[in-house]
Amino acid sequence: MRSGARHDAPSVRWTRRLGVLLCAWVLAAAWGSVVQTQWNLRALVDVGVEIPASDWLRVTAQDLIGFAPVYGVILAVGWLFALPVASALARWWPAGRSALLAAAAGVGMVAAVRTVDAVAPMPVFIDATRHLPGLLAMAAGAVLAGLLYARLTARLTSR
Repeated sequence: MRSGARHDAPSVRWTRRLGVLLCAWVLAAAWGSVVQTQWNLRALVDVGVEIPASDWLRVTAQDLIGFAPVYGVILAVGWLFALPVASALARWWPAGRSALLAAAAGVGMVAAVRTVDAVAPMPVFIDATRHLPGLLAMAAGAVLAGLLYARLTARLTSR
């Protein structure tokens, strides 16, 4: 019985790690959705469109339902490449694991967004990422999510 419990430990750790990764991914996708929505609404206000607070909230909620999943797929593709590389590097630099995973999450997001921009028929797929401030605002959510993942899985990695 005891050996069976030890045998299950890696699968339990893997499941927990996947659960934490999904939570971090949802955080990053929601963050990016809210940033792009606010960015677009602010652009409309800047050209003189009056937008009531209720519309700001409604549009933000609609984008969380409609845009966040699309952005989440883009984000997941970037992370699919970036996070395993960061995890491998963290084996050689365990003290830098959090920084590596946070940076990889941000870089993966930027790379994925720029890749989509390169193949999309419009100049940019996500208008907020057209210029550096908006791109950095969206990347900040990915970086925070990467840091969250690193912190919440630190004990699982050290076992």
